[in-house]
Amino acid sequence: MHRLIVAVLLSVGSIAVADAGVSMPSRGSVEVAFAPHDDAEQAIVGVIDDARREVLVQIYIFTSRPIARALLRAAARGVQVAVLADGSMHRRPKGNALPMLIDGGIPVALETEFAAAHNKVLIVDAGGARPTVVTGSYNFTWSARHKNAENLLILRDNPELARAYADNWHRHRRLARPVTSPAALRQGG
Repeated sequence: MHRLIVAVLLSVGSIAVADAGVSMPSRGSVEVAFAPHDDAEQAIVGVIDDARREVLVQIYIFTSRPIARALLRAAARGVQVAVLADGSMHRRPKGNALPMLIDGGIPVALETEFAAAHNKVLIVDAGGARPTVVTGSYNFTWSARHKNAENLLILRDNPELARAYADNWHRHRRLARPVTSPAALRQGG
């Protein structure tokens, strides 16, 4: 009986390890910013301004007008831009930047399948020669820029990493609800 319990525990442990994540080679460059000391918001705007083909966003809270304007500029120059946001955090109209994006023709979808869609990710040109992934604790908000202790990583030129993040973005997008108007945000899609 003791052997059976040990065997079951070991097999459960190996299942957990199998789902722990994906290992990939490190390559490319890493840039780090720490808010409020560094201007992480401007770093994000710079990444968006450099986008050539595609910008995929996954965000928990989005009130930053400078980042919203950068996404609108990218879309205006032909870059495909799409945003996933936490459904419950964006039902509140105060300061929400998503209506700007929706009115500007950028596809927005709300994640409602999870207790919190707490990702803070920007994926730029994942299928291109110079992909960039931006991630960290940094929400796209005034408080993150000016008041909070936040971190931001900008990971450039790692195609495998960018593909993994883009695949995850698309997995979440399949579960999310598209929002077609600013008024629909209050209903969660």
